[in-house]
Amino acid sequence: MAQCEIVGGADPGKLSDLLDGGWKIYEELEESSEPPTSSPVQQRVLRGLTLLTEAQRRVEQLQVFSRNEELEEVSTADLKYLLLPALLGALTLKLTSREQRLNTVRTARSHFMDYLSRCTDYHVTTFTMPRRRESTDEESERELPTSRPTPGSTDLVAMAAQRQAKIERFRQKKDLEARLSEVRRTVKSGQADDEVSREFYLLQVKRWISVSLDEIESIDQEEDILKNFDQMKHNTAPKQPPRAPMKPFILTKDAMQARVFGAGYPSLPTMTVDDWYEQHRKRGALPDQGIPRRVAVEEDCDSAEREEEEKERKAENEDEEALRKARDWDDWKDNHRRGYGNRQNMG
Repeated sequence: MAQCEIVGGADPGKLSDLLDGGWKIYEELEESSEPPTSSPVQQRVLRGLTLLTEAQRRVEQLQVFSRNEELEEVSTADLKYLLLPALLGALTLKLTSREQRLNTVRTARSHFMDYLSRCTDYHVTTFTMPRRRESTDEESERELPTSRPTPGSTDLVAMAAQRQAKIERFRQKKDLEARLSEVRRTVKSGQADDEVSREFYLLQVKRWISVSLDEIESIDQEEDILKNFDQMKHNTAPKQPPRAPMKPFILTKDAMQARVFGAGYPSLPTMTVDDWYEQHRKRGALPDQGIPRRVAVEEDCDSAEREEEEKERKAENEDEEALRKARDWDDWKDNHRRGYGNRQNMG
């Protein structure tokens, strides 16, 4: 096995800084409350991917790991580089481009699968390796089934086993995180010896196995949704342009009757109801525009003025006879009290 600290005069600090820098960016983004889609966050994601990709390239170039060795043969200084594919997958999932999302989740799944394969080669722990998926263009273009078959007894047993495995994995993950929090404090204090540092990185490797299994399960579900969505969008027919409104017409018994006798109506309609409404709206003659009400008020005012003028005219043109009778009647009322001459039934 090639040791990255001594190969070809490579400066060990730079390779270690690449991993530590990308790892630190991931942890900061996990604790950050900034929107994942914001430009600063996405720039930091790309920066972290650049650092980790360069570290992964150099590790492969130096051939740090080999399938012919056991985990005990890997030095403590090199042990942390096992985490590179898992960190690459976790940071890749933080890319939020909607157009590239399907390629993003497939790339992240590939990183997680590489990490799990490497952990299997080194027999880090026992787990069920997820199946590999095809990611060809033909698969994305195939029509996916819209419904799933009714699960049988075998499917139910498999689902129960999968659920139990997930529960056990969750319990182990909690135990690992509790132990990691204790060891991390010792490592950060700078007082950790080689044994404590090795335990710290082994715990990290086992923890990221659980994280990778959970992420792959989520990626598979998201990938199915994305492919179904793309298929539905591809099969959606383009919208038809709106048709022009039909002109009014009247059906007659036959063409000859229409030519000889006409349609049977005084005249054919010249516009639709909508056309009539639009025409009156432009003229401002609709009830909801307040014009008819204003016209009615003006007509009432004109009628009252005409009635008052008519009374004045009649008063001015009243003849002498009527004026004389009115004066006599006023004089009579002055000389006789009300009820005078009504002597009926008084004995």
